[in-house]
Amino acid sequence: MYRHVLDIDTGEAIDAVRAKKRQRLPVVLSKGEVLRVFDAMRSTMRLMAMLTYGCGLRLSECLNLRVKDLDLERGLLIVRSGKGDKDRRTVLPESLHNDLVAHLVEVRALFDSDRQQNLNGVYLPKALERKYPNAGKEWGWFWVFPARGVSTDPRSGMVRRHYQHPSLFQRTFREATQTAAIAKRVTVHALRHSFATHLLESGTDIRTIQDLLGHADLRTTMIYTHVVSKNPLGVRSPLDLG
Repeated sequence: MYRHVLDIDTGEAIDAVRAKKRQRLPVVLSKGEVLRVFDAMRSTMRLMAMLTYGCGLRLSECLNLRVKDLDLERGLLIVRSGKGDKDRRTVLPESLHNDLVAHLVEVRALFDSDRQQNLNGVYLPKALERKYPNAGKEWGWFWVFPARGVSTDPRSGMVRRHYQHPSLFQRTFREATQTAAIAKRVTVHALRHSFATHLLESGTDIRTIQDLLGHADLRTTMIYTHVVSKNPLGVRSPLDLG
């Protein structure tokens, strides 16, 4: 800042000490609370919430899913360009297979309608739209959770179909937590925290959880060891020892 912004030469290196970042424990829902929230949701929003929890997705990762990212036969979901612009694989819940198949039938009807109306293709990341100008009109690139209406893309000015707006998902989830009488202050991201914590509680290896979440540093994943319902070391409070 001194050298390149203020144009002041300090004459020597500044040995600054970075302040420690405060570590906050993630808010985690119990398995019963997760089910109560799902019960308070309906149709597409319910499926989005279940997929977010069942795959350990971030909100943006769920919204940005393309049809080609779902491998229903192998039970895998591919997250493209996640945090840090990295791809990763995660588990696709078997219990959602039939719901996803039925959902994709409805989405296909929307896709076919767009093609009949000759609408612009969906947005493609980075330079792909220039390299493959017609790929946005292909089924594989279509959104898994498309918006019901079309809108103008602010990046290009083109009228096209986008994915579901994040505020709609967030609002629906917040209303579901209120209906489910969840006292904790939670957001959609709590489903990702719950995914990791519940896997840890079931005995899943921490390294596997790190890969499923896409964490670059194991220390980020280790935070979930502090919120498991049962202490992994088997330690009991002296009050419970009798």
